[in-house]
Amino acid sequence: MSATPEPVGTLEIALAHTRHLLDHDPSAAAEQAREILKVIPRQPLAQFLLGLAYSATGQGDEAIAALRRAVELKPDLPDAWRTLADHLTVAGDTAGADHAYAQHIRFSTRDPRLLEAGVALADNRIPVAEALLREHLKQHPTDVAAIRMLAEVAARLGRYADAEVLLERCLELAPSFTGARHNYAFVLQRQNKLAQSLQQLDRLLAADPRNPGYRNLLAAVLGRTGDYDRALKIYAGVVKEYPSNAKVWMSYGHALKAAGQQSECVATYRRAIELSPQLGEAYWSLANLKTFRFNERDVVGMQAQLQRNELSAEDRFHFHFSLGKAFEDAHDYAKSFEHYEQGNRLRRELVQYDADETSEKTHRSKQLFTPEFFAARQGWGSSAPDPIFIVGLPRAGSTLLEQILSSHPLVEGTMELPDIIDMARSLGGRRVRAEVSKYPEVLAELSADQLRALGDEYIANTRIQRKTDAPFFIDKMPNNFAHIGLIQLILPRAKIIDARRHPLGCCFSGFKQHFARGQHFTYGLDDIGRYYRDYVELMAHFDAVLPGRVHRVIYETLVDDTEREVRRLLDYCGLPFDERCLRFYENDRAVRTASSEQVRRPIYRDGVDHWQHYESWLEPLKRALGPVLESYPAVPEMFRHAD
Repeated sequence: MSATPEPVGTLEIALAHTRHLLDHDPSAAAEQAREILKVIPRQPLAQFLLGLAYSATGQGDEAIAALRRAVELKPDLPDAWRTLADHLTVAGDTAGADHAYAQHIRFSTRDPRLLEAGVALADNRIPVAEALLREHLKQHPTDVAAIRMLAEVAARLGRYADAEVLLERCLELAPSFTGARHNYAFVLQRQNKLAQSLQQLDRLLAADPRNPGYRNLLAAVLGRTGDYDRALKIYAGVVKEYPSNAKVWMSYGHALKAAGQQSECVATYRRAIELSPQLGEAYWSLANLKTFRFNERDVVGMQAQLQRNELSAEDRFHFHFSLGKAFEDAHDYAKSFEHYEQGNRLRRELVQYDADETSEKTHRSKQLFTPEFFAARQGWGSSAPDPIFIVGLPRAGSTLLEQILSSHPLVEGTMELPDIIDMARSLGGRRVRAEVSKYPEVLAELSADQLRALGDEYIANTRIQRKTDAPFFIDKMPNNFAHIGLIQLILPRAKIIDARRHPLGCCFSGFKQHFARGQHFTYGLDDIGRYYRDYVELMAHFDAVLPGRVHRVIYETLVDDTEREVRRLLDYCGLPFDERCLRFYENDRAVRTASSEQVRRPIYRDGVDHWQHYESWLEPLKRALGPVLESYPAVPEMFRHAD
């Protein structure tokens, strides 16, 4: 039971008393702050303390409201901005959180030399902020506030490796700088350095276990490592603190989906829609379950939202993708394609993708990776046999293959791991999009020791994803097909499986899909057709220069003769046949991809030829595919031999 606020004589004494109560009785602190605000409604510090009290008692929505009011009344409250940013991060308001963090940095310094940089950062004038900070650090190289600000600039530009180095220096100079440590944990997570991120979060949470920003980042990291039990406990607590925030409920639903708790997942997405009917992503989250069916009321509600002029582009394209799915299930393929096309057009306007650049990368890889190149490096790389890579295009059946293999007692399924792509990006050294990457040509400069170290680094970094003592594990990042040369050099004993599906079925399935991140080539029929063609060309090259290295599974053949294809797959992996691989749908492991619900039931043929309902609209795709479509499943003669 909360204590009754004690009588106080002055505002200063009342505020001091409220601060004191925060440490041992936050409910009483909230009462005290409300009493002050009854007398002085526009008192910013009382609003800030009220926000802290709400935060301490798990009332996240109320905390956000109080903290917003505090910074409205007095913008130069850096701690209020920081606390508000933490709460907005948990609430899924990324733009609001970025602004609040920038305001925190801006008002944290009283150094006039840094004020201008802080203002530029808060106004998102990143080049100006970077120039000012670099000039300042030339004269004051140990100014930890400036170092942290420059790290924020690097993070905004996506240069997370640079931000990591800066924050390491910051913490070396000031180990107790918790704001920098939180930033450090974040940039480590963005680089997939999950074990290191968890170490930093453990330190932060030991000092401040209820901090919403720390807990939210922890849940994200745990989700990435597959520790869904712990992540779900955190999300369950978060929705109690932010019961009226739709994006919080949606994040909870994503975790429930990955854990295979579909009925609970649907309920959380439905709750998000009740709270925020204009949140298109919540509808798409339901559609993305694949086995879910919208009812007539859902369709009417989505169509009504699309009539709103103020609807954001992001919400709009999510509604179009969702309605595409709804009309597809209703067999109204004309309306379905119209919505898929509009959703893709809107999404394409928001992403950067250059099909010519992909073709150029394919050409460069073919030029480098010759039989002589690999022969000269025979026996190099790590000796680890653990990884099984499943590559190809999204929606080609890779999740099904993973489910089959992970049903074998000697194989553990993980998820789409970004480690190989991150390694390639790091080797390329490209800091901005305009620069030309040094990858893959840089691989020719690496010694046997360096390649072995990279292979061992991959094994070490992915260990956090492994929850069992199975000797083999799966990395099913489909885009790794572009990095088979790298995989061969650093992990020559790894298995590589190419999941291939009919080009029209695979490409149109990708076109129907809105991806949370990446896969920018899927938002145009010409783009995705050219990408598929480049993929076939590159895989044919590796078949020629590394004969037998890659095992190919044709999706349609797998559906038609499952047992035969499963036996072939297990033979390639050097695994004894196990009946459980044929009963893969009984495997209750967590699955994070769009096919998560589909692979929890037996193989069905319904989706194999589903693209035929849309064939009249697929001429741009057919033209882009060219000979790849005409010869499927064979490879066009023009691709069959190494250059």
